Parts: sequence; structure tokens; C-alpha cells
Amino acid sequence: MSLVRIALAGEGGQGVQSVAEIIAEAAYNEKKQTIYIPNFGLEQRGGVSIAFIQVSDERIGAPKFNKADVVIALSQRAVGRTTVYSDSNTLFVYDKSFELSEEDLPKEAKKILGIPAIDTANQELHPRVFNIIIMGAVIGLTNVVSFEAAKEALENKLGYKFEKNPDLRELNYKALEIGKRMAEESLKEGVANNG
Repeated sequence: MSLVRIALAGEGGQGVQSVAEIIAEAAYNEKKQTIYIPNFGLEQRGGVSIAFIQVSDERIGAPKFNKADVVIALSQRAVGRTTVYSDSNTLFVYDKSFELSEEDLPKEAKKILGIPAIDTANQELHPRVFNIIIMGAVIGLTNVVSFEAAKEALENKLGYKFEKNPDLRELNYKALEIGKRMAEESLKEGVANNG
């Protein structure tokens, strides 16, 4: 697997950093090289939280990057904050639950996808697993880690909650699966900007 650079952004409280941490752990458990850098900013006071993740089979040269292979923006403000990480090789993904105009989206991105993660969590599962749907989407879009490695890392992170409420385990695994499937289907239907 060649180097994959991911920028994941959302409002504070949307679980962006948790998702990045779990993906990084899953990659590490699969013996891949991984770097996760959180950017907390002012999200506790209403700012945008960004997580930068890199995964590769080989040594990763630099801890930071200017352009991402995949950008995932979970709010309107996150879209505004992350367009700078897009170029002609970027797959730009946003949540379809908020209104965007074409001017809001990065014109230079290779492909732009809208996925209904928030609506799916609210209508089919539970709002608290929205971020796990996003984690599944990251896996479906990038294949940076296997589905099983993601489940194992999720278990490591949330196992103590699962023990208290076993239904949570199934809910989270279902969210992971739905997110992965949603991303794979969106890739097939996606809108290509540059050919």
C-alpha cells in the first residue's frame, strides 16, 4: 500500500479525533506505518477540529502534509476549513445534511462525494454512532485498514462501554458496516470534477 494522507474535519464533539485515533491504532495493529496528528483549535468553543492521518506500508517521511488524498468534512465550516488540503488528486467527501453551494466546494478536487452520514445515524441507528459511520466511510474510501482491524481497534477503544451495554457493540459494528458500504456506493456514483 502506498502512502495515503487523510484530513478529517468536523465540529467539536463530532468525534473526529476518536475516529482518527481508532484508524491509526488499526493501522498500527496491521503493522503499517501510521501518523496521527490532532488539530484541536478552538472546537471546544465552537471551532473546527481537524485530524491528519497518514498510513503506509513503508516509512512515512514527514509528519505533516499540505495536500490530502482524501478530505472528509462533516460540517459546513469544516468544508470551508479543509478546501485548502485539496488538489487534483483529492477525493473530497462531505456530509449531505447541510446546504452547500458549488462555490463552497473545492474546484480543484479530483472527485467530490456527498454522503448522508448524519441523516443515516439519526434515522436508522443512533446519533451517537455518527462518527463510527464516518470511520466506516474512511475505510470504504481508502482501504487503509481492513474491516476486521477496524472492529478490533474499536473494541479496544470502546470495549469498556460495550461490557456495560452489549447492544452498543452491535450498534457500532453496524454503523461501521453501513459507513463502509455508503462510501463504496458513493464512489461508484460520485461526481468527477476533473475528468
